[in-house]
Amino acid sequence: MDLSALVSPGAAASRSLVVTEELTVAHWVDGMPPVFGTPFLVYLMEVAAADVLKPRLPEGWATVGAQVNVTHLAATPLGMTVTATARLVSATARTATFEVFAHDGTEKVGEGTHVRGLVNLARFESRWKAKAAAAGATRPGTLPSPGAHA
Repeated sequence: MDLSALVSPGAAASRSLVVTEELTVAHWVDGMPPVFGTPFLVYLMEVAAADVLKPRLPEGWATVGAQVNVTHLAATPLGMTVTATARLVSATARTATFEVFAHDGTEKVGEGTHVRGLVNLARFESRWKAKAAAAGATRPGTLPSPGAHA
């Protein structure tokens, strides 16, 4: 599998969402204002980048976030819509590098770069399941309570 053979620089995609209460800093941190949280800005940019690649990948393959370098430039209040756009800058056999930016209809609110890595889903699943088992997880995504005995 070679990403550079599947997609050319310049390919782009966008994703939008409305800033709801759950996506604000105020929801997560007492005393903070009801504005779009940086983790959600980064997530929106990652999803836009994944959207560039997903329709080009064969079944059994996906991309995962590998590197993020984003500056959150301005606050976006509750109720506004943020649109993130990712534009492919370059691709190698296993990685794709994107220029990402976001706008809220009034101004640019974020910009940066994002790298996604190509993964074979079956191999990826076996690795994270082995890691969960080694950590003593009772089901994927959970760990035993502190002090619990197996």
